Amino acid sequence: MSKSLEEIFNFQETADDCVKCGKCIPVCTIHQVNPDEVTSPRGFIDLLAQYQQGNLELDKNAKNIFESCFLCTNCVEVCPNDLATDMVIEEVRADIADKFGIAWFKRIAFYLLEHRKVMDVVMKFGFMFKTCAVAEDDKGRGLRARFSMPMVKKGRLLPSMSKVSFLNSQPEEILAPKQEEKNMRVALFIGCLANYNYVNIGDSLVDILKELNIDIFIPKDQLCCGAPAYFTGAVDSVERMTKANIEYFESFMDDCDAMLIPEATCSAMIKHDWQVFFKNHNMPEWEARAKKVTEKIHMATAWLDDNTELQNILKTRGTFDESVTYHDPCHARKVQGIYEQPRNLLAANYPMVEMSEPNRCCGFGGVTMQTEKFHFAEAAGKPKAAMIKNTKAHYVSAECSACKVQLSEAMNHAEVETIFKNPVELIAEALKK
Repeated sequence: MSKSLEEIFNFQETADDCVKCGKCIPVCTIHQVNPDEVTSPRGFIDLLAQYQQGNLELDKNAKNIFESCFLCTNCVEVCPNDLATDMVIEEVRADIADKFGIAWFKRIAFYLLEHRKVMDVVMKFGFMFKTCAVAEDDKGRGLRARFSMPMVKKGRLLPSMSKVSFLNSQPEEILAPKQEEKNMRVALFIGCLANYNYVNIGDSLVDILKELNIDIFIPKDQLCCGAPAYFTGAVDSVERMTKANIEYFESFMDDCDAMLIPEATCSAMIKHDWQVFFKNHNMPEWEARAKKVTEKIHMATAWLDDNTELQNILKTRGTFDESVTYHDPCHARKVQGIYEQPRNLLAANYPMVEMSEPNRCCGFGGVTMQTEKFHFAEAAGKPKAAMIKNTKAHYVSAECSACKVQLSEAMNHAEVETIFKNPVELIAEALKK
């Protein structure tokens, strides 16, 4: 990052540095589905400068505009002046939350993400009574809403529910099959969707690490990474969750060679946004602690490809006829520069077919986009579903459960037969060949 955070969060300086070249316009996810100069990166930046100068009131209209950004970082990737539009949008959302408050359903969600035991009980009851409100999708992609509910219309595809969460189904310590003089020891941070909804992701990662003869530590007291609250502007929730996680990570990180996260958004939040958050809120001690604990944290496929013999092992196993197309999650390729490693591992056993724009945002966009502005998410998902359909691939893969939620709904709506699977799920299946 070429600019300091102080410069980035000075909205006027950011606006002055914008040369209005327009390179951000064609790649902007919200502008693609709502072609208005106001909802474009340079439009956001100009409005933020006017807000800082006192010329723009942060009213409901401004709130609506600033909450329309998908935070996909496409604009940041192409900007000749490295303007971090996503970061200034995140900052103004904290001001929005201060002025307008946080919607009741978001407050409930953030409370549950902070209190794991309460969340466990709620999800268990949800699983028990899920048939009252939802039905299993016939393609196994998730659950369909039987009737319209608050923020969810009838027929919408929702994430699956598991009877037991990943953290509650696995032991804390899993020793490698062969105990050698110095086994590697790896901790797992699972992410909320993979913990409660898509548990096969964590189970598959455990299977892979067992195959590699690596000791596994599953820290049971981990909380949400804070990303949903951070992107919504819920500063207090972010601070509590990040501090609790950092203190917990410090208690075991020295005894681990790495902590793996099979989720792009969680990984980017922990490795990048934690430090930004503490820097911006003038907490240098916590910024330093965040930096220290994240030195060993990696996205799962990146670490597995860069630090183990997994790719060579996969090449000794059989190949599948089912082809795979890979979607690049925004928080993987654009934020962390990770896109080659998952493809390297998958290509050992699956025919790979690239879609026309693998780096295009799927349109998930966060809590607000998935609830109050879902019409934008739907519009952004349609072209991505069409790209996937054109590949005729059996699977579409991405190391991100938020992308799974969004793309599964988009593909169901467009009647695309392709099935979404996290790369670690496909890799685990290949190891069984």
